[in-house]
Amino acid sequence: MISIPKGTKDMLPSDAYKWHCVESIARSTAAKFGFKEIRTPMFEHTELFLRGVGETTDIVTKEMYTFEDKGGRSLTLRPEGTAGVARCFVENALSQSVMPMKAYYLASVFRYEKPQNGRLREHHQFGVECYGSDSPSADAEVIALASTFLSDVGLDSLELNINSIGCPKCRAEYNAALKRYIGENLENMCGQCKARFEKNPLRILDCKEEKCRKITADAPRIIDFLCDDCKAHFDSVQDLLAQYGIPFKVNAGIVRGLDYYTRTVFEFVSTDIGAQGTVCGGGRYNNLVEEVGGKPTPAVGFGLGLERLLLVLENTEKLSAPKEKTDLYIAPIGESAAAYARGLAMKLRAQGLCVETDIMERGIKAQMKYADRSGARFALVLGDEEINGGKARIKNMSDGSESECALTTIADMLKNA
Repeated sequence: MISIPKGTKDMLPSDAYKWHCVESIARSTAAKFGFKEIRTPMFEHTELFLRGVGETTDIVTKEMYTFEDKGGRSLTLRPEGTAGVARCFVENALSQSVMPMKAYYLASVFRYEKPQNGRLREHHQFGVECYGSDSPSADAEVIALASTFLSDVGLDSLELNINSIGCPKCRAEYNAALKRYIGENLENMCGQCKARFEKNPLRILDCKEEKCRKITADAPRIIDFLCDDCKAHFDSVQDLLAQYGIPFKVNAGIVRGLDYYTRTVFEFVSTDIGAQGTVCGGGRYNNLVEEVGGKPTPAVGFGLGLERLLLVLENTEKLSAPKEKTDLYIAPIGESAAAYARGLAMKLRAQGLCVETDIMERGIKAQMKYADRSGARFALVLGDEEINGGKARIKNMSDGSESECALTTIADMLKNA
């Protein structure tokens, strides 16, 4: 038997309703805020992620699925969605469209990492991107969209953590202070942190090694080094979140794991999936478009892992029962009735109903057993007598009651039931 690759997971028909539910809410929530869907390729030129995500990030150094195609080009399965959208924004001259450009995506992403609870090597993200506005209002609206979505799927006990990691101007001053602090303890840190020390010391704060986390626990806080513009921006974001009625906590430890972030960063955190509790994360990335070859364009957005979200929903018992049920199962007796059943099923399907009939050539007892096990709402036994008489008895599968109905009015009966 050929088994599934490590870090991937099948979606079974019995679980499809869960995905349909959250994806439908994602689309409707995005639409409420004026965001429209965007789709980018599953793979991009590797250079895009080296430039956009950052060469010192864990994603680039450890986790990317990179391969060479038959033309000798280096390609990478997308490890996240934002860099591809930025490339699309530049390549399709979307800066010439009406600003702000507000887009969302539902996409698979690929990262070679140790599989963990709610995080797979192939997982799926709901993300939004807002281009063209440098106003704190854009930050607050994107956070409000995330908050609304999480509330609409049934999660109202998450904690919003926010921080600001400043701009290149104040980041330079902070990096110098951070290097002075870490330099005294660098020999006791992991090899990855030692490599990051010169290139990008801020990434050290994102290290998951326990010995490194102990050292950085008392490190200087970037929030204390913000320039006047970045501080005013962060203060405004907090005021706007209060206007939206969204509670939050300032967490100076949030830096996010990607190099393109500037100023606002945020996470929605849950305690229902253990230590790895971030359900949604995002922030502002004003330098990304320029980094991938476009003109300077402010941007803000978030990414949300659907597997992790579904895990939280399951742990908190917030997932409702599946709504996708067969309206009617037609159980024919004999070949002529089976032929009639196929035509009747097609007419009812054309009127928007979900209808099944036998394709296993089972006996009537086995057919009714299948109708019950499949969760059909109603079932009717169809033989020559019913066809000749133009009416049949329809059984309500939930309570066993039966009622007579003309074959020509079945659709009306089912829609009103």
